Amino acid sequence: MPFINSKVTVPVSEEQKEKIKSEFGKAAMIIGKPEAYVMIGFEDNYSLYFAGEKLDKGAYVSVDIFGSGNSSAFDKMTGKICEVLEAELGIPSNHVYVEYRATPDWGYNGRNF
Repeated sequence: MPFINSKVTVPVSEEQKEKIKSEFGKAAMIIGKPEAYVMIGFEDNYSLYFAGEKLDKGAYVSVDIFGSGNSSAFDKMTGKICEVLEAELGIPSNHVYVEYRATPDWGYNGRNF
């Protein structure tokens, strides 16, 4: 049940959203989560600052998951997220932060797992 939310400084077209959604959905398998349960959100034209400077191209990505995580898998997932954002939006990996949050409580379809 991952939720992958991206806050990016650049505009994102519907075509780019579709491509990124597809790539992030496939990448969820890296952390052991099937694409069928992935929810993805986009916030484009977002103001981000790094080291006191406004970023022209930058991203903050949060990955929330049900259950526990694996640091090695998260490391691989971060690599894939950075790869996708650079390929699709021209955002360099040194301007991308990725946060992982795992929770034992997750609600869906009127109940919790």
